[in-house]
Amino acid sequence: MSNEWTRRGALGLGVGAAAFALAKPAAAFAEESKEDEPNPFERIRKHYEMRKAQAGGQWHSHIAMVDSTGQLQTVVDDTADTVTNGYSVQKVAVAMAVMYKVDRGLLSLGQKLDLQASIILGGSGIYHLHGVWGDDITIANFLTAMLLVSDNTVVRMCGRVVPALELNEILAAKGFVYTRVIPVANPNRFFLGVTTPRETHDLLWRLANKTLLSPASCDFLLRILRWVNGYHDGIRREMSSNERSRVATKYGADFNTLGATRNEAGIMFGANGSPLLTYALFANALPELDNYGATHPAVQAHAKLGRVMFDALPEPPDDERVARTVFPKFQPVNGG
Repeated sequence: MSNEWTRRGALGLGVGAAAFALAKPAAAFAEESKEDEPNPFERIRKHYEMRKAQAGGQWHSHIAMVDSTGQLQTVVDDTADTVTNGYSVQKVAVAMAVMYKVDRGLLSLGQKLDLQASIILGGSGIYHLHGVWGDDITIANFLTAMLLVSDNTVVRMCGRVVPALELNEILAAKGFVYTRVIPVANPNRFFLGVTTPRETHDLLWRLANKTLLSPASCDFLLRILRWVNGYHDGIRREMSSNERSRVATKYGADFNTLGATRNEAGIMFGANGSPLLTYALFANALPELDNYGATHPAVQAHAKLGRVMFDALPEPPDDERVARTVFPKFQPVNGG
């Protein structure tokens, strides 16, 4: 018993020491950025332009933050109405369309579909790793896989319950003019399609304020997007687990004739669960097509900008009318 305790204790000390070593530079960077530009809005703008220039490529972005009066203000508008490929960021819009039908009683989160071998897609996700298929899985199950680990097979699962044309009709009914999936010959399949940074911001802000769907459906999607097992290479990289849980984010990466694309969009929340900032960062014509890791120049830019944005967040408004989304603090569980 004593040997086991000593080993685990030593491991715990090692992790703590490593965490301290990583946290110190991030804190120092935050202090530097505050001293460099005390106005939080100008600080974000300055660092956005700096990181964009360092990463290269063509950026189309929208960042908005709540001011001291509780009003949402645009911080960055960089060709925010440009129609661009959303890639996996678009999976949030797809999930929204599914939940729209759940809200209307046409689907339920407990409804099951069979995971057919014929629909398995590779790339990001978990289902293609199984090697054997045929499971019956709930809509809640596959939406979680799509938003948490960006599973590609789930796009086809979603198409089975919301065909492409219906999905685009739902997006139009929600007021989105440009955000669309691209239908193919099979009505239950589609490419993820296009959006604009401004419409992505609008979708995220309405989701965070629980006006996009029913409050329960908004909470379901936000719970997944905020969870600490999600994407960490970009905006959330230089954050503690508690800080990461205050950021709902979705990443998208691919390439086209312009070069590599690295997108990330999300919402930052105050400690009381109120939404404070949205970001929609779409960058293409980038180098390193085959680098999908944390060292990609645009992903490094996201990480540095994420720390700056989080440290610039204002005090959350003390207003009962503001929608709040609060989830339990992460607690490890050792089986049993």
